[in-house]
Amino acid sequence: MARQFVVQLKNQPGALAILAEALAARDVDLRAIGGGSIGDSGHVIMTTADDDTTKSILDEGGYIYVEGEAILAEVGDRPGGMAAVARELADAGVNIQGHLFLGRWGDRAMFTFVVDKPDVARPILERKP
Repeated sequence: MARQFVVQLKNQPGALAILAEALAARDVDLRAIGGGSIGDSGHVIMTTADDDTTKSILDEGGYIYVEGEAILAEVGDRPGGMAAVARELADAGVNIQGHLFLGRWGDRAMFTFVVDKPDVARPILERKP
């Protein structure tokens, strides 16, 4: 299964450009990416076509990051769909470290999640509600 990386960035112009350029220079293709920022810090959540090279780039660049299995989940595409999944994970003691929206199909929304307890989260996330 692909790995997902949650990478801390400074909230300043060029922070994402520097990371994206480092990936491109080593021919690493981004498969999915999202992120945001508040105050002085930001983050990017991404999957790539080359997990090992991505990890090397992050290590060499001194980035603070979390790496984890990208667990695929279908969430009901309706008000409360994500709330139900997030609550079930919380009640099981699972912390969501990052998630990516992949798209909508019919009445389903597809996401990948990185969590601190994948063995506990996997049965919850892989269940088809």
